[in-house]
Amino acid sequence: MRRSVLVRFLGLSLAVALGAVIATAVIATYSTSEQLQGEIDTNISQLQVDGEIYSRLSSYAEDHASWSGVGQLVHDLADQTGRRIALTGTDGAVIADSARVLGAAPELPSVPAATVDVAGQSTAVFSKAASVSARMQVAKAGAAMAIAPTFGPGQSWGLTDEERRDRDALADQAAACYRAAGRNATVTKTGEGPRVVVESGTTSEGVPVNQAVRSVGTPANDPCLPPGLYEPSAKAKAVNATEVTKATSCLDRAGQQYTLTSFPPENLKVVVPPDGTLEPSAEFVSCTTAARSEALAPYVAPEARLFLGSKSAFNVFSAEGLARTAATALGVLLIAGLVMVFAGRRLVRPILALTGAAQRMAGGDHAARVPVNGRDEVARLGHAFNAMAESIQRHDHQRKAMVSDVAHELRTPLANIKGYLVASEDGVVPLDRELVGSLLEETGLLEHLVADLQELALADAGKLRLHPAPRDLTDLATQVVSAHRPAAERAEVTLATDTKGPTPAIVDSARVRQALGNLVSNAIRFTPSGGRVVVGIRRVGDAYHLTVTDNGTGIAPEHLPHLFDRFYRADHSRSRATGGSGLGLAITKHLVELHGGTVTVTSRPGHGSTFTLRLPAKPPTAQAGPGGHGRSE
Repeated sequence: MRRSVLVRFLGLSLAVALGAVIATAVIATYSTSEQLQGEIDTNISQLQVDGEIYSRLSSYAEDHASWSGVGQLVHDLADQTGRRIALTGTDGAVIADSARVLGAAPELPSVPAATVDVAGQSTAVFSKAASVSARMQVAKAGAAMAIAPTFGPGQSWGLTDEERRDRDALADQAAACYRAAGRNATVTKTGEGPRVVVESGTTSEGVPVNQAVRSVGTPANDPCLPPGLYEPSAKAKAVNATEVTKATSCLDRAGQQYTLTSFPPENLKVVVPPDGTLEPSAEFVSCTTAARSEALAPYVAPEARLFLGSKSAFNVFSAEGLARTAATALGVLLIAGLVMVFAGRRLVRPILALTGAAQRMAGGDHAARVPVNGRDEVARLGHAFNAMAESIQRHDHQRKAMVSDVAHELRTPLANIKGYLVASEDGVVPLDRELVGSLLEETGLLEHLVADLQELALADAGKLRLHPAPRDLTDLATQVVSAHRPAAERAEVTLATDTKGPTPAIVDSARVRQALGNLVSNAIRFTPSGGRVVVGIRRVGDAYHLTVTDNGTGIAPEHLPHLFDRFYRADHSRSRATGGSGLGLAITKHLVELHGGTVTVTSRPGHGSTFTLRLPAKPPTAQAGPGGHGRSE
């Protein structure tokens, strides 16, 4: 099935718009709570609800070392009370928020409703007006409070399940003992641990009076009270020991006097002012306060800010909310659809133009181009297409020209060979040594042309191999000059070298000789009698420059850009005998580029020419080693 880009673009845009509408509606569900945040509810029942929320969260903080997992309790309380409840850390990071949906929520008020700080609020502060005996009674009554006075008796705080089971068994044992002694006793199991209640007598009207048996105030010789019934939990003992250690260390450093009091059977200790001191000093209060907070900190949740507010009145999932959401969605979708249709048509128009041009190119019209406007991605695609089409057209023209040139180059020697053979067969020309030599010369020309074409084909296919090895370029230049000296002498041209010492490099010696030989051969061919050709080598930076300079006829400026094209001749009137196949310079260019170098030419008509091969002193990093597979560029 053919799918239009416009249809897909439109569908995607509408889907994004629909998602935006739904997300906006969900956020709007909770946005109205911000409008009610500043209202103060003076209703007594509302204050009681808020107090219950604070109490439940404080209880959670008492029983947990962190706020992790409080989110479920926050959401449950919000559902039960109809209030928005949010907890944040002292740094403002949100711990839990009943109004948070999909990671978003209305902004919190600037001032929290309360601060939940179990460790910081658990310190018992001595009254400045209290007497010594009163303070001692406070200390005795607060012996358990040395652990956590704001949340119940110390011996019941932090009980593990195993400790609770042990205490339940001890409570049942104590109740059984009292009943055996003729006293009515029951066991009450609460969140703070088991309580043994014993009948202590009756009123004047005969109503029984019950008394809870506690660890403090119970006769030490009570045979029915097991020693471990009201024993503090292991956690309470650890906190108490840490608190006492920190408090005494702080007081010792401050030079403050104190009394360390123990209260059996709880086995807890409390630091109190020494006897006779009417009121504790600021240093005493500071040390004991800090010690208790530090001791509790690892066992209770850290300080948190509590924010309370009203729930939003709008619910997206209600009938009214769904209707309003649907109407808004339809409106947004309609507007988005209209905008996307117009925008999509502008987007698709250049794509259709590109498609048409590509189809015309597939049909053989290499002149197909697309109009380009703007500088966006589609415009860049249009420029890239036009550049590709231009390259294809240029290469197609080169291909046709090369086929024509190859046919032309092959036609002449083949015609000569065929003509001589036919004449010999007809008896017109005798098949003597001179004729055989002429045929061999024509065959050699064909062989040389085919070899040149093969090398160019290998270079184009990236299969032309190099075998680089350490060589002296001066030696290679000397070899090339020696090989071409006979041809230079026949042409009455002086051939010489201009080198200065060794020039070590890592090159394929055969390929460098071939490239340099092509230049020397051309220079000799186009230098008149009495002329001079000089092969020079010099180091320039990180490369060697191999130059072939002649004082021949020179080359016109309009021919210089095309000298290294295949089958190109500056003088088209020249025959193959003087002009060659037209492939030598093209092969030279490929061979030099395989070494990571370049070839250039400078010339002035009537003053000669200079061809320069630039070869790097070190081979390219991607170049193959000896015997390896080289690369073509």
